[in-house]
Amino acid sequence: MTPPDFLLAALFFLIATLYSSVGHAGASGYIAAMALMSMPAAVVKPTALALNILVAGIGIARFGMAGLVPWRLVLPFVVASVPCAYFAARLQLPALWYQRLLAVVLLAAAVQLWRTAGRATSIEASGQVAAPPLWAALLAGAAIGGVSGLTGTGGAIFLTPLLLFAHWAPTRMAAGASVVFVLGNSIAGLSGTAAVLDRLPPQLPGWLAAVALGALLGTQFGRGTLPVSGLRRVLAVVLVIAAGKLALL
Repeated sequence: MTPPDFLLAALFFLIATLYSSVGHAGASGYIAAMALMSMPAAVVKPTALALNILVAGIGIARFGMAGLVPWRLVLPFVVASVPCAYFAARLQLPALWYQRLLAVVLLAAAVQLWRTAGRATSIEASGQVAAPPLWAALLAGAAIGGVSGLTGTGGAIFLTPLLLFAHWAPTRMAAGASVVFVLGNSIAGLSGTAAVLDRLPPQLPGWLAAVALGALLGTQFGRGTLPVSGLRRVLAVVLVIAAGKLALL
């Protein structure tokens, strides 16, 4: 690996640590880092999804061992999202208009999460959280799956804020649900881009090791080291990074 490759490995480690603490896998961050390092566009998306799959797998294991994966809540989202992510990943659509719109949505979500972070514990303790009706979970899952397939992300940057703002899950459970969601969508997205899998870079094993270490550290924060208010602020930062990627790349 060359010095730029090691720099990317360090960036990937930091991104995986940050994202995995809130149940995400980091695709939007990896894409931004690779774009800044001028990696060929054809290899960026499958590489980001491959890194996503490993981080999400570690996340499921770690959040699952802590009892923080609400399977009954998240499965309808996943069932609806995976086929949409697969077919959307095969489309080649002009990115400008919808990526700018999504960036604005994520920025608004980030501001609201930061503003309400201090009240998160009391809100969750008040019993305002209730699982969504099945039709809402299926509809939201399909929509987010389509968006994740188009953007090359796992979709957690959209699912987690939705779960929190709709009061469908407390913060740590939202993280556990999101990591399941992102794994399904990342596998579907990578399958949808199978034609370019042979373009995965030779540096990938080293980068996988870097994100694995980051995921182990980040999930430790997400499982209980960070308070709920801190997790929401981390999520706000993640959404700002994702919005920047969508708006500028």
